[in-house]
This record gives sequence, C-alpha cells and structure tokens, in this order.
Amino acid sequence: MATTADITLASTIMPNFGSYTKSMTLTEAGSATDISETTGYARRQLSATTKVDLVTMANLIVGEDTSNLSHKIFIKNIGYRDTIDKTTGVKVFINSVEIGVLYGGDWMLCPIVASDNEDVEVQPLTDDTVVLEWVMFYEG
Repeated sequence: MATTADITLASTIMPNFGSYTKSMTLTEAGSATDISETTGYARRQLSATTKVDLVTMANLIVGEDTSNLSHKIFIKNIGYRDTIDKTTGVKVFINSVEIGVLYGGDWMLCPIVASDNEDVEVQPLTDDTVVLEWVMFYEG
C-alpha cells in the first residue's frame, strides 16, 4: 500500500496567488517502488531545553550505507493538552545540523540522508512542556 503526502498552500497576503495543491507518493530512491518501512506513529513529550534524539538511526539501520536511500520524516509540534502555544518552539536537527524551529501547530515533512551514527534530534527553546508527533518512512 502506498504512502502519500498531500499539501495545499493558500495565501491572502499574495494577490492573485489563489492556491497550490500537490500530492507525492513516498517511493524508494530512483524507483517507483513504494517505501515499505516506518518507525510507526509516535508522540514524545519534552519538558526541558536538553537536546534529545527523536529518531536513533542505529536502531533502524543495520551496518549498511544508506546515503543513497530514500528517507522522509514528518514532525508536528502539537502543543500540550490541546493547547497550541505559538511561542513554544522546538529546534529540529538532522545529522547535527539545525534545520529550523517548529512552533505550536507547525509541522514539517522532509527528506533526509541518514547514517547509523547521525540522528534526528530536537531541542525545546524553553522548559515549557511540549508534545511532538512524528513518523519516519524509510527504505530498508
């Protein structure tokens, strides 16, 4: 069964933009074969400014070069107890490089290159409790 991602962008700040809708099937690198592995859907509650592993790649990869494989990660900052606080941000790092901050309600879907010693990490900006939802799809 295929895994697809759909996105619709609409904006009132750009005159005549209207909207933009796209769909993507998550496939293995350089092929039409669907990605077949996933970490499964998970939630992680954070309450300190300590950087932590969200995905430990060594748990997914068994001693092989994965630099030419297809991996995608989805992360969403869902806030805490049904309260979306736009001031509570979480930094996201892939392979130890900060790629951005997800504030309450923000989400990302991103392709990543992963190896067994480089993880997906997150670090809250404050000690306020925040919950992340995440899932990674990867080529096994």
